[in-house]
Amino acid sequence: MSCTYATLLALLTVLFALSLSPEADSAAVPSSTGSAKDPQGPLKRIFMKEADASNFFRRRSRRGVKSQDEINAEQRLVLAADERKREFHEEKRNEFESHAEEEHDEQDERTRESTEQWREFHYDGMHPPHEYNRHAI
Repeated sequence: MSCTYATLLALLTVLFALSLSPEADSAAVPSSTGSAKDPQGPLKRIFMKEADASNFFRRRSRRGVKSQDEINAEQRLVLAADERKREFHEEKRNEFESHAEEEHDEQDERTRESTEQWREFHYDGMHPPHEYNRHAI
């Protein structure tokens, strides 16, 4: 509950400080509509003429023509992102391939050991061990 009181006190303090600042008067909406056509004082620095504003948005619209430097910079960003993505996927593929190779090697080793144990268990002593009885290819 004390956190709520502290937050409320902080908000009231900020509101009080903003109401006393001189910039608050210039940011407030004026009550008379006649002065909106010709701003005075600090408002003149903030707002621009309607023609300048429409020209600004016309120049910077989505359909506006980009300069060759902007096109080149965007292309470099795309190429760099593609390169990072390619390197990431190549690294993941290499990790998977090495993991799969290790798993395959371990499985081969387990199979070999299991086969050797089976041969030792089933060796009847009548014939030479299998290792010496290989056929020439």
